[in-house]
Parts: sequence; C-alpha cells; structure tokens
Amino acid sequence: MPSILVYLLRRILQAVPVILLIMVGSFLLIQLAPGDAVDALVGDMGGADAAFVERMRQEYGLDQSVLVQLWRYLVKLAQFDFGWSYVYEQPVATVLMSRLWVTMLLMVGALSAAFVIGVALGTLAARRAYSLTDNVISTLGLIFYAMPSFLLALLMILVFSVKLGWLPVSGIKDIGAFHTGWRLWVDIARHLVMPVAALSLIYMAFYMRLMRTSVLEVMDLDFVRTAKAKGAGGRRLMFHHVMRNALMPVITLLGLQISTVLGGSVVIETIFALPGVGQLAYTSVIKRDLNTLMGIIFLASIIVLVVNIVTDMIYAWLDPRIELQ
Repeated sequence: MPSILVYLLRRILQAVPVILLIMVGSFLLIQLAPGDAVDALVGDMGGADAAFVERMRQEYGLDQSVLVQLWRYLVKLAQFDFGWSYVYEQPVATVLMSRLWVTMLLMVGALSAAFVIGVALGTLAARRAYSLTDNVISTLGLIFYAMPSFLLALLMILVFSVKLGWLPVSGIKDIGAFHTGWRLWVDIARHLVMPVAALSLIYMAFYMRLMRTSVLEVMDLDFVRTAKAKGAGGRRLMFHHVMRNALMPVITLLGLQISTVLGGSVVIETIFALPGVGQLAYTSVIKRDLNTLMGIIFLASIIVLVVNIVTDMIYAWLDPRIELQ
C-alpha cells in the first residue's frame, strides 16, 4: 500500500479509542447535571402529574441506570444511529445535517479570512520591521486580540445594521425575499459578513503576530543568507524560501484552533441568530436534549481529528524532510 494510505489507516485506527473516550466522558459528565429532558419538556408544558412524568421517562428510557443508558447509546452509536431528538421530534442526524452547512460556512469563512489576512499582514510587518507600517499593524493586532468576539459582534450590529443599515442584523437569509440561484447565495453572503468578521478578527491577530515573528526568525537563518548571496530576488526569496518555512508554526496554530473556533461559533451563532450547530448546542444544553448534544460532540470530535490529520499532511508537503509515520 502507498505510504499515505498506510498513514491514513493508522490515524483512523488511533482515532477510534479517542472518540470512544470523548463520548463516554461527555455522556457521564452530562448525566451529572441536574434534571433531564423530561424535566425540560414538563417545564415548557407548565407542569404535569407524577404519573405522566414517569411514563415519559419510561418511554425515553431515562428510568434506567446511567450505565444501562450509556451501553444502549454506545450500541446505537456503533451503528451510526444518533438517536431521537426529544425537542425537535426528528432523528438527531437529520437535525445536525440541516444545520451543519451554516456552521461550516461560518468556520471556513472565518478561518480562511483570518489565515490569509493574518499571514499577509504578518509578512508585510516583518519585511518592514520596526517601521511605521509595522507599528500600525502590530497595534491593530493587539486591539483585535484584546477585544472579545461577542463585544465586537455587538458593536458591528450597532454600527453596520442599526446606524448605517448596510447589513442584516440576524439570520442566514431573507426569508421573505424568496431568493433562488445566485441571488440566494449573495443574500447568504451578506448575512455572513458580520458573523465571519466577528469570529475571524481575533484569530487574524494570532496569525499576524505569529507570522511576523516566524518570518523574522527565518530571515536570519543560514540558508536564507546563502540564497541572498546566490542572487535570489526579494519576491522569490520571500515566497520560495522564507514563507514556506515560516508558515509551519502558523499551520500548527491553525490546526489547534479548530476546536476553539467551534466553541466560538456557539456565541456568534447565538448573537446573530444563525441556525447552525453552535446555536443548536446552546439550545440542547438549555432543553437537556442529551441525544442532540452528544451528536454535536461526536461531530465536533470528527471534525477536529480530520483537521489534525490534514494538518500533518500539509506539514509533509511544506517540508519534505517530514515523513508521515
């Protein structure tokens, strides 16, 4: 088998016990919280008698011990059955798939914007180190780094929606407009401008500061001075020698921050009322929808593990000295 396939197979096998531990630990931690889905449903109904509550617990299997519930859930999970959502009255897989695309658009847009702009500004700051340009870029990065994403989101809503009226306040699309085709995607893009910006600016500051430091370190290495002595031009030297090596720590940070971005999407989706997985997680916690919450945790674990594998493969592509083992 090709080495890349052997590597992927090994990483998949290593991921199975990791995901199992995550699911078991999450299930037990959720069980420690007071109340259950029946308590939340009865609260929404305004109350019910004890007999009705007991019948609902028996119907949902919540009258069994924690270990029995855990075993039943793991058996279903092995069959890729995420169970039934008590709140949405649909299979958990259906609920997740209907909302996953919104979160993926938000995450991919935020990380892409943060990475591209951060790397570009960091490289520019390093090439003009200790100049006015470097000071301005570093100051802006420090401001974005210190500003919480929820505060930035609220300020954007106040300025660009309430005061100027340029962008929609919330939602993923204008439901009453009945857009189709490319008009629909333009409408979705307008709704995502502020959420993507609010989520990406703090990460852009991370990548910008790290890229600046990395470029300055690489420019002092021997192979860069040798390339300069051989007559390598400024642009070729920067793109083919400096940036290729300076990107390594930035790629590392990008892979590690996937889980952080998933957590940040909960706040951003709640503020902007985006129908994504983040808002679904918030609702599932409030409503004690265990199956939906566990499905979200499983999905997030898969996304993080896949990104880590892709990150390692990018390492090997950027630096041929690194072997996938």
